[in-house]
Amino acid sequence: MKAGWAAWLRFNAVGIIGVGVQLVALAILRSGLGWTIRVATIVAVECAVLHNFVWHERWTWAHRALNWRGIPRRLLRFNVSNGLISILGNVVLMELLAVRLHLNYLISNLVAIGACSLLNFFVSDKLVFK
Repeated sequence: MKAGWAAWLRFNAVGIIGVGVQLVALAILRSGLGWTIRVATIVAVECAVLHNFVWHERWTWAHRALNWRGIPRRLLRFNVSNGLISILGNVVLMELLAVRLHLNYLISNLVAIGACSLLNFFVSDKLVFK
């Protein structure tokens, strides 16, 4: 299997686990602690972004033999790219779906995650873990 397709499959495997991290964090922050949807979404997305970065660094793009000294720079690029795409996309879609249309916030969040995932792969592949 070509490295690009393998990375795509690993990226999605990590993303699926990241979805779980994000949904659990969102449920705890929203239902457990009573945070607003907007703030809970931002914090939950960042939890997933950090989780995903670690796994992408160690597994998804491990075949690229990335220099460990570059981790802070890659983490910054990942947060600025994937984090920003995910946070903005999630906040906008959560506002529309959960707040304005009154859909379940967890289902709304799944829709938002799906909408951001393809763009996040290409940015990670071409910018962050190059």
